[in-house]
Amino acid sequence: MRYYLALLWCCASFWQLSAQADSSAARAAEEGALKLGLKNFDDGPRQGRAVRLTFYNVENLFDTEDDPKKRDDEFTPRGLKGWSYFRYKQKLSNIYKVLTALGGWGGPPEMVGFCELENRKVLEDLLRLTPLQKFRYKIVHEESPDRRGIDVGFIYRSDKFEVLHHEPIRVVFPFDTAVKTRDVLYVCGKVLGSKDSLHIFVNHWPSRRGGQAASEPKRVFVAGLVRAKIDSIYKASPEAKIAVMGDFNDEAENISLTEVLRAVPEKEDLGPGDMYNYMHALSKNWQLGSHKFRGHWGTLDHMVVSTPLVQESRKGRLRAAPLGAQIFSARFLLEEDRAYMGLQPFRTYGGPKFLGGFSDHLPIYVDLIYE
Repeated sequence: MRYYLALLWCCASFWQLSAQADSSAARAAEEGALKLGLKNFDDGPRQGRAVRLTFYNVENLFDTEDDPKKRDDEFTPRGLKGWSYFRYKQKLSNIYKVLTALGGWGGPPEMVGFCELENRKVLEDLLRLTPLQKFRYKIVHEESPDRRGIDVGFIYRSDKFEVLHHEPIRVVFPFDTAVKTRDVLYVCGKVLGSKDSLHIFVNHWPSRRGGQAASEPKRVFVAGLVRAKIDSIYKASPEAKIAVMGDFNDEAENISLTEVLRAVPEKEDLGPGDMYNYMHALSKNWQLGSHKFRGHWGTLDHMVVSTPLVQESRKGRLRAAPLGAQIFSARFLLEEDRAYMGLQPFRTYGGPKFLGGFSDHLPIYVDLIYE
């Protein structure tokens, strides 16, 4: 019952927000640019027999307990953020609302990769303290050595997907061994009812702190680790179905994706061993993206898939839906950008001030068909 009430909330919120007059021309223009994804509820059915693969940077999902091994002090009740249990539960509820709205009438997504998680416990709480508990989700998580204490993680509906194997890909920079960063999470499983295994990589590559050029070698290095694993999968199975998703902290045209990961921007150019980046086409619209920085929308979150997922045509085999990947830019995930005009993601905090929003990133997803 709570789940369907949430669906009604999403639909009602959309009509309420749509009815409000908006005098800002800049905001109206940006809403026009976002109109392909600007709805509070994905009311379109899954295309045939399909599962929805989603990635979401949830921005600082910390529990309220102080872990002396992590830099989590500000996200405690006595910390600078005043991170109370009430605010923590509200954050979990907000994530649930996002997944409910993004999943549409098919229910919340069958597979979800996250980044910026403090630990496994926050995923356990997400599944325990919200109506997601009824969907038989299971967790894949590995504690990483990241100094900030943020990890990647993965949840899946066990009635739709079976995990066969998972492992963390450890990241140790030979040129900067003092830096401790998050792992890449590799998950191999099977979509129940399909004839294929699915290889999934959940990523959160090093940030651009210090500038894009200065920090780029770290992202290039991580891309090389992921590409090496992809090559080993392709060697064992040239028709492997692979999805690499996450917050790459790079745009579609950066060399970490184009040259190292071999993420091709055009489907027509795909060859054996290549990957296809769905976000490249979306990134051409300067008023559309998954993240906004100083007034500029960018696509730092990517959904990159293997050639066989794009070109597959055999019955019962797993393939990406023709519509491709999308950015879920629901109106309730956005707020006015008072500094640069237009819209921006509605965050949990604005500096030290609690806003009660969602994240500084928008989620992305793709449907995988196996009819």
